[in-house]
Order: sequence, then C-alpha cells, then structure tokens
Amino acid sequence: MMPAGAVHADRRARVLAQMPPGAVAVLGTAPEVMRNGDSPYPYRHDSYFYYLSGFAEPDSVLVLVAALDARPARAILFCRAKDPDHEIWDGFRYGPDAARTAFGFDEAYPVDELDHRMVGMLSNAPALYYAPGHSAALDAQTTGWLKGVRALGRTGVTAPATTHNLLMLLDEMRLVKDAHEVDLMARAGAISAAAHARAMRATRPGMIEYEIEAELLHEFRRNGAQAPAYSSIVASGPNACVLHYIANDRRILDGELVLIDAGCEIDGYAGDITRTYPANGRFTAPQRTLYELVLRAQAAALAAVRPGQPYSGIHAAAVRVLTEGMLDLGLLDKRKVGSVDNAIDTRAFAQFYMHGTGHWLGMDVHDVGVYRDLALSDKPSRALQPGMALTVEPGIYVRPADGVPEEYWNIGIRIEDDVVVTDTGARILTDGVPKDVAEIEAWMKAAR
Repeated sequence: MMPAGAVHADRRARVLAQMPPGAVAVLGTAPEVMRNGDSPYPYRHDSYFYYLSGFAEPDSVLVLVAALDARPARAILFCRAKDPDHEIWDGFRYGPDAARTAFGFDEAYPVDELDHRMVGMLSNAPALYYAPGHSAALDAQTTGWLKGVRALGRTGVTAPATTHNLLMLLDEMRLVKDAHEVDLMARAGAISAAAHARAMRATRPGMIEYEIEAELLHEFRRNGAQAPAYSSIVASGPNACVLHYIANDRRILDGELVLIDAGCEIDGYAGDITRTYPANGRFTAPQRTLYELVLRAQAAALAAVRPGQPYSGIHAAAVRVLTEGMLDLGLLDKRKVGSVDNAIDTRAFAQFYMHGTGHWLGMDVHDVGVYRDLALSDKPSRALQPGMALTVEPGIYVRPADGVPEEYWNIGIRIEDDVVVTDTGARILTDGVPKDVAEIEAWMKAAR
C-alpha cells in the first residue's frame, strides 16, 4: 500500500491527466467558523480538498497546472505563513516550506500571495477547473482573478476560454475507493462497532438517551477517532420512529427498544452503523417479529451487493421482503393493497418504510457520486463495481394509526452496516457488533 503522501500525489496526477495541456484547477478548503467571540467551532477540512492534498489546515488553496510543452505539471499549495506568535495561542502550523516537503507539493506559497499569483497562472490558460457554488468567497476571488486577466487583454494575454466543474470529476474519482481509503474505512467501522457494543452493554432501563450517547463518544475518542461522523441518534421507544432524531434527552423505559445510529470519523473517513436492541435485554414477541423481518430484509439486500448488479437492486430486494412481511403481519391490509407486487408498485409499504436502503459512504457519511448512469440516455441505476462503498440499512417504523395492530405501535427498527464492493461480492466492515436476536440477548445478559 502506498504511503498517505504518495496516495494524495497519485490522485492529483489523475486529475491532471484529465485536464488539457496548460489548464488550471483551483480548490479551496473549508473556512474556520467562529462560534462566538474568539472561539471557533472545531475545525473540519473540506473533503474534496483533503482528498487531493492530505492537508488539514484552514486558509488553504490547492492549484493544479497541467503540463504544457516542456513545462511539467505542477501541484501548488497556498497556506498560512509560519507564525511562531500565533502558534503559542493556536498550535502548530506547517507554513509553506514545511508543507511542500511533508505533503509532496511542487511549490508552496503563503496564502496572502494567492490573488497576485493566480492572475499570472490563469493568463493564457486554455481552461479553468474550479467548484462553482462550493464557496462564495472563492467564487468571488475567481471572478476577481478572471477580471484581472482580462484587464491584461491589451497586452495579448487571454483568459481561459472554458470553465469546468472540478467537483464532477472528483465525484467520480471519490466514488471508487482505493486500498488506502478502504483501510481507513475499515478502522472507522471497527471503532464504530466497538462503540455500539459498549453502548449496548451499558444500557439499562431508566437511563437517559444522552447517557448512552456518552458511551459512544467515549469509545470513539479512546480509539483515536477525531469526532463523530454525524450527530449521533440514540432513540428509545417512539423516538425510534423519527428517522433523524438527535435530541437524545428522553428517559428509556423498561420494555422499550433503543435504536442507535452512530459512527465515528477517523482521518477524514466515516463509519455509519445502526443497531436496535431491547433496553432490558429481552425482546418482546412483537419486537422480535418486526426485528427479524428487518434482519431478513437486510440479508436480502446484502446478497444484492455484487459487482455488475444495479445499485437499485439493493433497495428492491429489501422492499420485497419488508412488503411481504407487512402483508403477513397485517400492517398492510391485503384487501386494500392487493398483491405484494401491487403494494410495491403503489408504494403502500412507504407508510412503514419511507427511506432508501442505503447511500454511498466515504469521506462524507452521505458520500458523493451519482446513483444513475448519466452516460446512457435512459439513465438507469448505475452498476456496482469493486471499490464502491455504501451502507445497507433497511428499517420499519410503526406509528399509531387506524387499522395498524396495536401491539406494533411505536416500534422503530433499523439495522445498518457498511460494505465495500469486492471482485466477488461484498466485504462487511462493521460486523463487530451483534445483530441476531439470540446474540443480542446473550450479549446483554452477559453484561448484567
């Protein structure tokens, strides 16, 4: 496996290879945002910028210049100047010279020189690749650079004739993970699984949801993860029927289920796991019935994760199992919805299962990449290929309603794992926490 610096240099080379000779690409990182006074929010780099640079400091811009004639391609970093006085207050910063060496850039300069140098680099460049709408500040700077180049028109200098959305190119690259990325995602998955296992063991009726959240956060940090990959969901009882519930402030009652949807981020890559289990360690009969239905749906969906198969087949497999179960259990009235096929065609199942069965996963928990093959006129679901990473997360959510059997009211269940498509099928990255009924009950009994 290549070292991290070589991985990022290889990605930059792949971008440059897709640009015409002499073209210029510009990409900035995320800004530092103040929370109040002089206290910023915890800083998190821009995913696209980090994907190409491996550099995590704010106030940074990456410029790529494609080779032209005898002039080689260049990767140029603009970053904060070295400043010992600021480092006393805010910590280490690389500065251009050290950053160039440490991260394998061809050139590096203080970010204060960006505007001046960009006018020169864009002069006579045939094309500009940037990220329109991604950063209002960088959009304004780009407009200023182009105006500066056009002002030199009387001297024979020309501005780029075409502009291209750099993010569309990067989305396709990021969609297929390399070995370095899969390794990081496996670590994120393992840490996230350990956190879920810890939370499951710690749960007792009478606790407040945020106490369980604290167990997750403890396990994330003690294993080296920098932060949660998203706001953790710890939803008990009826809260489990709220898909993105994050208040986490309800007291957990005896006999209820607890749904946890949480994952950590490590070195820029996300884990994303959901488990549902009984607070007292024992499923009731209705809870078990619905849980095992969702587990069967997940097994069917996982079996559909194969190279060459359409992404949409994952959802279709889960929906069929869930819909059959809804009809068998009386959640859906056969007299009203008819056959399984009709219930699927009319989306009758959406009363109890209203979301998709997964999403791309990577640097962002809902990662980039289109789900359809845009190269074909009818834009079918795109085929899975080795290296794609995604979640598989069917669920069922039963809110009180007329005609719905009361024993299932306020039961929400979701089971989610992270997978990477391989040459022969799928590798599950998050199997370190139990999900079979017998395993969960035995695990929780042993912890008491």
